[in-house]
Amino acid sequence: MVKSMTGFGRAEFVDENCRFTIEIKSVNHRYLDINARMPKKLNSLEGKIRNLLKEYVQRGKIDIYITYEDLKDNNQSLHYNEDMAKQYLDYLNQISEKFGLENDVRVSTLSRYPDVFVMEEKDADEDELWPKLEATIRKAADAFSESRLKEGANLHKDLQEKLINMQKYVDIIEEKSPEIVNLYKEKLEERIKEIFEEGKVDEWKLATEVTLYADKVCVDEEIVRLRSHIKAAIDEMNDEEIEDVGRKLNFIAQEMNREATTILSKANNIDISGIGIELKTNIEKVREQIQNIE
Repeated sequence: MVKSMTGFGRAEFVDENCRFTIEIKSVNHRYLDINARMPKKLNSLEGKIRNLLKEYVQRGKIDIYITYEDLKDNNQSLHYNEDMAKQYLDYLNQISEKFGLENDVRVSTLSRYPDVFVMEEKDADEDELWPKLEATIRKAADAFSESRLKEGANLHKDLQEKLINMQKYVDIIEEKSPEIVNLYKEKLEERIKEIFEEGKVDEWKLATEVTLYADKVCVDEEIVRLRSHIKAAIDEMNDEEIEDVGRKLNFIAQEMNREATTILSKANNIDISGIGIELKTNIEKVREQIQNIE
């Protein structure tokens, strides 16, 4: 099944205790790269979040954004920093002794100094938050997957059209390939005539010329392999059970490009050369599109 590596999904959750907003988006990447951005108090859940996302995606650069708001009235606690208070008091005593001043510091005065008393948010209760967070992530991930499938369907249609068009180019090359043979045959006949005119026929030299001729002009194997690669690419896209389609299609496209390059190198005909260039151009377009597939 063809899935795009580009997608987006969003979900929200709210009850009397908390509010979650989840956004997931992705772009192309050779491997799976998950980047989670969330409040520090949820950092302990990052491992679970990553494992959860791996159920939905195999490749791509995935960014998940999590916002969390604690709606409970008792979500903060007052913290007394004894070390900070002691440092303030020690320095005040030093000033009093150094300059002979009365130390008139009272508890109420010291308590107002910065960081002696601070309000801190209570640590998140993982057992309470995770079921809610997991459900919200799954909802966003479902929307994310749906968008990737929708885009994948567009990619599938575009790629199939390009592959069918490539098949037409292969048909034209196969039709015109006898022209390559005839052209090389004429050259070979001229070369054989030259050898005979030189006098004694060197059988080894003649055999070498024939071998070189056969290797230069024959594109049958390349055509057969190209047809096979095009069919394999279409079959891979249409098989809903196959995973990691993008990697396999990328490999097939590389093989198609290799065969097209060989055909182009053998073509000593301006028409076939033009078709060969068009074929390679289409293969390159296919390779570019494949980079968008998971």
